[in-house]
Amino acid sequence: MTTYILGISAFYHDSAAALLADGEILAAAQEERFTRKKHDFRFPTHAARYCLSAAGIGPGDLACVGFYDKPFVKFERLLETYLAFTPVGLRSFLMSMPLWLKQKLWLPEVIGKELDYEGEVLFCDHHESHAASAFFPSPFSRAAILTMDGVGEWTTTSWGVGRDNRVELKSEIRFPHSLGLLYSAFTYYTGFKVNSGEYKVMGLAPYGEPRYVQAIYDHLVDLKEDGSFRLNMEFFNYCQGLTMTNHKFDELFGGPPRKPESKLTQREMDLARSVQVVTEEIMLRTARHVHKETGEKNLCLAGGVALNCVGNGRILREGPYERLWIQPAAGDAGGALGVALYLLHHYYGKPRTVDGGRDIQKASLLGPAWSDEELEAWLKERGYPYQTVSDAELPGRVADEMIAEKVEGWFQGRMEFGPRALGARSILGDARSPRMQSTMNLKIKYRESFRPFAPTVLRERVSDFFEMDCESPYMLLVAPVRKELCHEMTPEQKSLFGIEKLNVPRSTIPAITHVDYSARVQTVERQDNPRYYDTIAAFGEKTGVPVVINTSFNVRGEPIVCTPEDAYRCFMRTEMDVLVLGRHILYKEQQPKFEDRGDWRKEFELD
Repeated sequence: MTTYILGISAFYHDSAAALLADGEILAAAQEERFTRKKHDFRFPTHAARYCLSAAGIGPGDLACVGFYDKPFVKFERLLETYLAFTPVGLRSFLMSMPLWLKQKLWLPEVIGKELDYEGEVLFCDHHESHAASAFFPSPFSRAAILTMDGVGEWTTTSWGVGRDNRVELKSEIRFPHSLGLLYSAFTYYTGFKVNSGEYKVMGLAPYGEPRYVQAIYDHLVDLKEDGSFRLNMEFFNYCQGLTMTNHKFDELFGGPPRKPESKLTQREMDLARSVQVVTEEIMLRTARHVHKETGEKNLCLAGGVALNCVGNGRILREGPYERLWIQPAAGDAGGALGVALYLLHHYYGKPRTVDGGRDIQKASLLGPAWSDEELEAWLKERGYPYQTVSDAELPGRVADEMIAEKVEGWFQGRMEFGPRALGARSILGDARSPRMQSTMNLKIKYRESFRPFAPTVLRERVSDFFEMDCESPYMLLVAPVRKELCHEMTPEQKSLFGIEKLNVPRSTIPAITHVDYSARVQTVERQDNPRYYDTIAAFGEKTGVPVVINTSFNVRGEPIVCTPEDAYRCFMRTEMDVLVLGRHILYKEQQPKFEDRGDWRKEFELD
């Protein structure tokens, strides 16, 4: 009989569900995609029901439901922390208790009620879930494992080894000493939202100078050669308060935190650069230490810090490993997949098969899909004008629109699992255009102008454009643009500071070249996503550059689109030019007047 296991992550951020059938990942999705509430932390009822529906099974067919951490151990940590900081932690304690007493401590009952499930509920340690999500989907029969995040139960960093169908964690760093929380402290201090704005800090970093690095080492972080560290908690407030930093942190860095949405100054850019430098150093030292201890030639990464693709790129280029594999849903969402895989192999003892080449994550295209026929029926029902083209015609038509500097919404196949759009729910544009970054940020995404865009490139052509020659299907590695494609800056351009650097074209593919001449690269192979691959190939045949901008199909503050309804609404609410739903092409100027209800941006929490 098939062993079906449903994994659940919930109640902190990015709740998700994932379903396994023996060794196959059948489905996985984040709850936010269905509820339209970004980073939704609530129980993933919609995501779990989707997973069961995708497999054609009911709750009674499940061998078990797994939860990605151990709530009672986490509750113990909270109580001990609040007690240690009494009475200043009382307010935080009182705010957190209602959800704990109502839901978090009664998970079997919650799962039973939400899913109409009466079977076994099992729990896994948070970092074991991360480790399992890192190793078991990877193509490696054995590898070192490194997990780094804010905090699980007590652990904030762990390392170990994966061999065949077993993972074993050997060492850890414990709360409150956390690289993830250090980065989140600077996210908060620079005026961005914790647990969602960290990637903005990473994108802002190249605009600044590392002028605060020594201050961080002198006052905040005691870093050892093996990558272990301790934080000076005199400067932080997250153990006992409702903010990440305190007045001593303010004094150290010259003033209070930046107010959200206020103008960015050189200070924020320099702070971002400084914490990014420190983070990369900790990641590199830890990765080297793990290699020394394990002797493994491959490394698997998960946890929220593994979304720091700049640090990942440095581990690949400067570290001792031959290959990396990074869980595309590296944060808490991926814990749902991790606990299911951990239970499959550790609890049920199921064997694991790998080929050393391809992973089993299916390009992370694990969410809902609509066929061309279903999309056409939906379009006809609503009366939206569209043109249908053949599979052979589609790539050339889409490429031509990009060459004409049109911005295109791209809705194809199964939705991505994880925070990145990977060519299923994407917005596409011409990477050669010096105007496209500004156009997309201000007119399509409604987000900060400094934010870089990522390229997708054909896997076999990646080394022609970037200083790397390996697959990067999940957009989790940053690499330099090849030097021969880069433009030398003039003395006047070199003297620019901060955001002034933004509008200086730096290469022949300026829309995806960041101010430090880097790019967050996604590679695509035809077997993973044929229509996406063929479209980029057609663009390459027409231009000589098989590289396109790929950004997530959403606007700031909104989750990536899930349904054709979500896609059409986003298309009409922005200055996007073209919407491609399967083989059906919609042009903005042909659409009926869109009846928008008020200021739609107020529907979503802007960060």
